[in-house]
Amino acid sequence: MTRVGKKSAPAAPKKTVARVLRAPGKTPQVPAAPSKAVARAPRATDIGAFLAAHPGFIKDHPEILDGLAPDRRDLGAGIVDIQSILIQRLRADNARLQDLHDDLLATGRANLTRQSRIHGAVLSLLEARSFRELMEVTTTDLAILLDVDVIVLGVENENGIAERSVSGIRLLEPGCVERLMGTGRDVILNADIKGDKMLYGSATGLVASEALLRLHASNEAPTGILALGARHRHRFGPDQGSEFLGFLARVLELCIRTWLGLPRS
Repeated sequence: MTRVGKKSAPAAPKKTVARVLRAPGKTPQVPAAPSKAVARAPRATDIGAFLAAHPGFIKDHPEILDGLAPDRRDLGAGIVDIQSILIQRLRADNARLQDLHDDLLATGRANLTRQSRIHGAVLSLLEARSFRELMEVTTTDLAILLDVDVIVLGVENENGIAERSVSGIRLLEPGCVERLMGTGRDVILNADIKGDKMLYGSATGLVASEALLRLHASNEAPTGILALGARHRHRFGPDQGSEFLGFLARVLELCIRTWLGLPRS
């Protein structure tokens, strides 16, 4: 005898979103998007509690005080609130002092960089083992060590003919150093200039600022000049200190005097 099983009831149709939306008499239920938490502005009590827990916060962030606006008090007719005016003036003075502080830091860093370069250049001059090597270091290596584009070692020619010798020394007409530097000046820093053709020759177009160092190794030696030229218009300028470059010139004079056996001035 064969048993006949009961027929299973047909499965209820699945409710899709589209079917629910089309169902008559029913309000479509759209899933709500997850809500984002709205940032609440801190209350005065919160700020006070934070500052109490971090007493050094204002000291570590003094710029916060600059954003606070002092209240102007109403002191009556004909009375001016001097306190708020003084606060604004103090803030302006503080801003100027901060700018001055930043300038001093930048100047100090620049001086340290110049000092380091001058020390490296002096060591290179002292390490030269012959006069020829000294001239090679002066006319080639110093340009790299001092971060300049052109360097010229010039000596006034007693014969009155300006030319360039094979050793890299430029021979200048008598009086050329005096014309370039004036009387009584050993270091001159010029900004935003055009290089002197007689001094720089074919490299004149590369010179937009320069440092000129007078060289007087001995009374028995002609007057010389060490010219440092740079492309940047303000690489050298009259507002810069010249002590380091003057020291470099004195060391070079000493080396020249020593290798050539010249007497001191």
